[in-house]
Amino acid sequence: MKQIKAYLEQIASISETDWDFFTSKLHRRVIPKKTVFLKHNEVENHISFIESGVVRLYIPKDDPEKEITFGFSFKNQFVSAYDSFLTQKPSAYQLQALAETTILSISYNDLQEVYKTTQIGNLIGRLTAERLFLLKSKREQYLLNLTAEERYLKLFKERPELLNIIPLKYISSYIGVTAQALSRIRKRI
Repeated sequence: MKQIKAYLEQIASISETDWDFFTSKLHRRVIPKKTVFLKHNEVENHISFIESGVVRLYIPKDDPEKEITFGFSFKNQFVSAYDSFLTQKPSAYQLQALAETTILSISYNDLQEVYKTTQIGNLIGRLTAERLFLLKSKREQYLLNLTAEERYLKLFKERPELLNIIPLKYISSYIGVTAQALSRIRKRI
């Protein structure tokens, strides 16, 4: 709970009453490595804060080699199939823990109650929406403006720990190249 409080207090101070109410709605979950904890066509019912671990956001395919990884979330970040969460309609993608991952989750209904009762709820909603928008915008700009090699280099300049955590097949999908093309890029650098 200290991590999420420190994260939120970087943006605004939180009253003890709001904090107590908010934390009473959080549920800690430990997700084993490689577990898909939101499946395609399920409705996302949680926004979660990652205390430890890594989550992959991806579009599943019949052939696992053709899955499309389009996002990663790390320690001290929020994660959700946010479009599904907002609309309460089935998700077009999945969430998977790439390492054992501990998250603090709040349900859709509980967050609505937090919105109505506290100041902190609107802050959490805004932070989550802003973070997800910025990640999506940055990725789109990289895909449109950078070569595959530049995307690879930028990814590891910004997140060097990825090499130790995330399989290369997910990284190749994330930067929009085949595993073979990524192998050639890695040999050139």
